[in-house]
Amino acid sequence: MKKYLLGIGAIACILSANAQQGKVLTAKDYARAEGFLSNATDKLVDAASIRPNWLGSDRFWYVLKTTKGTEFILVDPAKKGHSAAFDHQKLAIALSTASGKQFSADKLPFQTISFSNDEKSISFNADRKKWLYNLSDNTIAADNSEGEARPAGRGGRTAEVLSPDGKRGAYIKDYNLWVHELGDNKQIQLTTDGVKDYGYATDNAGWKSSDRAILRWSPDSKKIATFKQDQRDVNDMYLVTTNVGKPELKSWKYPLPGDKNIIKIERVIINVDQPKVIPLKIPADPHRATLSDDISSSGTFDDIDWNVDGTQVAFLSTSRDHKQEKFRIADAASGDVREIFEEVVATQFESGRGAINWRYLPASNEIIWYSERDNWGHLYLYNSTTGKIKNQITKGDWVVSKIVRVDEKARAIYFMAGGREPGNPYFSYLYKIGFDGKNLTLLTPEAGNHQISFSPAYTYFVDSYSQPDIAPLTVVRSMGGKLISTLEKTDLSRLVASGWKPPVAVSVQAHDGKTPLYGLVYTPTQIDPNKKYPVIDYIYPGPQGGSVGSWSFSASRRDNQALAELGFIVVVIEGTSNPFRSKSFHDMSYGDMSENTLPDQITAIRQLAQKFPIDTAKVGIWGHSGGGFATAAAMFRYPDFFKVGIAESGNHDNRNYEDDWGERYNGLISNSAYEAQANQTYAKFLKGKLMLAHGMMDNNVPPSNTMLVAEALIKANKSFDLVIFPNSAHGYGNYSNYMMRRRWDYFVKNLLGAEPPIDYLIQQDSPAGPPAQ
Repeated sequence: MKKYLLGIGAIACILSANAQQGKVLTAKDYARAEGFLSNATDKLVDAASIRPNWLGSDRFWYVLKTTKGTEFILVDPAKKGHSAAFDHQKLAIALSTASGKQFSADKLPFQTISFSNDEKSISFNADRKKWLYNLSDNTIAADNSEGEARPAGRGGRTAEVLSPDGKRGAYIKDYNLWVHELGDNKQIQLTTDGVKDYGYATDNAGWKSSDRAILRWSPDSKKIATFKQDQRDVNDMYLVTTNVGKPELKSWKYPLPGDKNIIKIERVIINVDQPKVIPLKIPADPHRATLSDDISSSGTFDDIDWNVDGTQVAFLSTSRDHKQEKFRIADAASGDVREIFEEVVATQFESGRGAINWRYLPASNEIIWYSERDNWGHLYLYNSTTGKIKNQITKGDWVVSKIVRVDEKARAIYFMAGGREPGNPYFSYLYKIGFDGKNLTLLTPEAGNHQISFSPAYTYFVDSYSQPDIAPLTVVRSMGGKLISTLEKTDLSRLVASGWKPPVAVSVQAHDGKTPLYGLVYTPTQIDPNKKYPVIDYIYPGPQGGSVGSWSFSASRRDNQALAELGFIVVVIEGTSNPFRSKSFHDMSYGDMSENTLPDQITAIRQLAQKFPIDTAKVGIWGHSGGGFATAAAMFRYPDFFKVGIAESGNHDNRNYEDDWGERYNGLISNSAYEAQANQTYAKFLKGKLMLAHGMMDNNVPPSNTMLVAEALIKANKSFDLVIFPNSAHGYGNYSNYMMRRRWDYFVKNLLGAEPPIDYLIQQDSPAGPPAQ
């Protein structure tokens, strides 16, 4: 009898515990959330992503995907019209006959085509063959021509850099530079003294490397500007594989902030016709550039500009701390270098956003220069002979982000900029202005983020514009901005019918009470107005980027809406210290990134709680890379506000992250308190639930960053969760869905107070990954 009574008591306790535990989420709930990831939502968007493929005649084609299938459209702007690029039905019949397989006009087995130079035929790949289709008589034949073999890089991709005339390809072999003559397949060795860690044109930014040669061909294809990269005395970084048997040790050159020796480049000019190396007569430059923590961010050698005949090359030398820029012009024959001018800044210099915004104009002995000297990113005109400024070209409380064309004949500049038009300062518009700073013209007047593609002759441009909550509209304009024709309006009807809704664009005040901040809020599609929801803050503090990323339309951004469907409100706020605003805005955390944007996030969430049903007693936060650093900092420094955090691949101690990023945005280690900013210093203050995650083969942010925090938590006797991905790099690769599911589980259990389904398997490909550090 006593056993029976004890059994009743035990059952009562279990029932009581379950009642207190609250809601249980099922696999069906997770499957519904999964339906808001990009693979599910993107296929419900029709007439999206109109990308023009220009032909030499100023005509272009694009692919149109709708519920009816896929169609190839040909546009002739001069005639203000567009039509099918070919007879889809006749091509499908011809291809079916030739291949022996059945194809339909609306589901052709290819996504891209190539027009012949005379535009009388197209070629495409289908059924593992290349086909040639005659547009006049609708005949088709297999194209058995093969391109010449080229040295292959990693992943089988070509490692050659083609010359402007298309006749030569430069590549690296045994640390020396070679040229492949494409006509006769001849291989020519240009340099002979390259050795390991001291080779020509080698690509290594510490966290990034490839087999591709980093160089810039002269316009006449007779010379190459490149460097001999010296990393002989630079410290190594190590990673160890996980496998059965002896692990493999991976090592590469990876300098850290404060290291005595960093990677340097000895600039050279190489004659190709009669191979000769001409060293430039200057000391070796630090491995630095004006745009990013790599000298090949554009896929080629950055901060280099040849004159037309290849006799001179202009370039920038950047100091180790990015505070000093020297504009120099070298004589390609002698290697003599003339210094034109320099700019010195108090924090860090950047030449724009997404592209390097300076141009050497030797025909008029001028330089278009980019500077934030008046607190905003603007263009200036210099005399390249005297080094004196002629005039400021753009001015005002707004930011030039990217020069897209310089018309030297008309003395006009086309550029993208934000903040000049009313509304969201992150929306990018196309403008035109004269070298003299006169006749500033807005060419894309509609509110939104504009993406531009110019015709080869710069007669027309295609403009696709949108907002996070407004689908893209794609139009054709003249170079003067006149609307020529409307191509497509993205159709969201099927997406909306599925239950989808866009995020809400919001504006709040920063923690200083006066600076406007912008962001997006995701709420459950079936929101209950009578309850309050836990909030999850997705954060990427930059400072080279921001949390939102592109402000163009996207049906899904990461798993923001999927998380919202599980019972949360998700906020994404561009905090202070992010780019695309004023210089002072961007520099707010310079020298101390430990609290970068965190006070803004707290202030924003409290303000948003006045407009949305947010429970400010249940705040979670997560981020990857720099966002992982910010997440741990939030949990340690503001433990009474942030209750649950997931810090993925964080650079928790920038003394353990590559030299260029830290020294650019935080200053030299001798002038900045790196130790005081390290997350492990504050781990003892953790109160909430924290999950750390890292890939053990992360060559971007080495896993020691997370291990330092884990060790500090253990020493402080703090409970935490740790997810390790053996053999995984910075973004987790095939394990991304596993990390996403663990993220959902962690917030559901610890922030929502519910039980997640056991080991739910996310079937779809993961959404767009975290931004690169």
